[in-house]
Amino acid sequence: MQRRHFLSTAAAVMAGTTLSQLMPRAAQAQSVDYRALVCIFLYGGNDGMNMVAPRDSTRYGQYAAVRKQLALPQDTLVPLGTDYGLHPSMGALSNVWSAGALAPVFNVGPLFQPLTKNEYRNFRTLGKVVPESLFSHSDQQGLWETGYHDATMRTGWGGRAAQARSSLVVSAAGNGRFGVGDLQAPLVVPGPGSNFGFDGYFGGPAAARKSALMSLYGESGQQQIYNAFASQQRDTFAVSDALAPTLRINPRDNPGEPINAAFASLTNATGALTTGLAKQLYQIAKLIAYRSAIPTHVGTTRQVFFASLGGFDTHGDQISGNALQGHHAGLMKTLADAMAAFHQATQVLGLASNVTTFTQSDFGRTFAPNESLGTDHAWGNNQLVMGGAVNGNTTYGAYPELVLGGPSDVGQDSWELQGRWIPTASVDQYGATLSRWWGLSESQIDSVFPNLANFGSARSLGFLQA
Repeated sequence: MQRRHFLSTAAAVMAGTTLSQLMPRAAQAQSVDYRALVCIFLYGGNDGMNMVAPRDSTRYGQYAAVRKQLALPQDTLVPLGTDYGLHPSMGALSNVWSAGALAPVFNVGPLFQPLTKNEYRNFRTLGKVVPESLFSHSDQQGLWETGYHDATMRTGWGGRAAQARSSLVVSAAGNGRFGVGDLQAPLVVPGPGSNFGFDGYFGGPAAARKSALMSLYGESGQQQIYNAFASQQRDTFAVSDALAPTLRINPRDNPGEPINAAFASLTNATGALTTGLAKQLYQIAKLIAYRSAIPTHVGTTRQVFFASLGGFDTHGDQISGNALQGHHAGLMKTLADAMAAFHQATQVLGLASNVTTFTQSDFGRTFAPNESLGTDHAWGNNQLVMGGAVNGNTTYGAYPELVLGGPSDVGQDSWELQGRWIPTASVDQYGATLSRWWGLSESQIDSVFPNLANFGSARSLGFLQA
């Protein structure tokens, strides 16, 4: 990692800037030529069949017959038109759908090329390539984050896309592979109220120590490795000074902050955010609002962000009492509430059409439940895309045929008829559609997604405006 590559302009930002001082600059900083991608990774393998379920009578009957106790009551689904509905716990996204700013994308997963059931089951004799280590958490997380079909790809597709525009991924959820580029790692930021970098470390008497270190790092040495290290240390101090004051702010610390109203329903009486995902998206909203005050290579006109929500490995007790209650219902509410608040924040900033939020997850889960009122590892999955640039009020991709052992299901023998869907849309096509809107050229997209050429002219899934 060459951290100085993305911190090289940080010294231009004054240390000690407060959020309230930044507010006038942020209000003037809105740019037509600005776009941000915000990835929310659902770790553990989200049950996409209960995130977006069918509502029409024929397919709902098929759905309920297989899902049994896990089936969501038809009349409780949050309508997405007449044919589909969101999990009842996701009501916060109803208005986003009504505004045309939300779209489900069906049956997406890692692929090397389009794959039929016959080709999957006979891939060796037919010379087809099947993605590596299907149904494995760590492997499939890697394939989603890298946009590739095996573990040889070290970098993430978000990191490669950001690097193509001289930016980098800012992660509010740790140092995942999604944000890794050839020469840079994601910039990891903490939650609201936490110190960032050297923030708070050199206060009081320790200020003299910082001054001495900066003086030391300002000297040029005879060895190239020393000079590189010194430059990296100078830039690390600079980016810490630039970002720490903004990142430290909680909603209670600045009641006049415009985005606070958007997150009000997720803020408790003491002014603290109530869920981990809300905290991550609040940090991202602040960095979008005040991007003109952060280092250029962190991104000012093109930014990529990463957030995550865990706990989706629901092998058992996915529900509690009925499908409207339990672990998965809680996760769906956490996701929807935070996404809706974040979308409202982009509206407050006048940037709803400049920010696109999308989900990813390890894999889908089996259509058929197991004996523990849970679901097991599968393959293709449904995702959500949100933002003012979404071609909303419709769905994208092909919803699986809800027949165990049918053409969508990898299974053939009786013991394997569980509903593990073969994807009909690839991570490459999904990511390319997002990256094209974000501003990558077709040649850059081909570099970021090396397998995209295998899908011929189907290079876009169509869910975003030009």
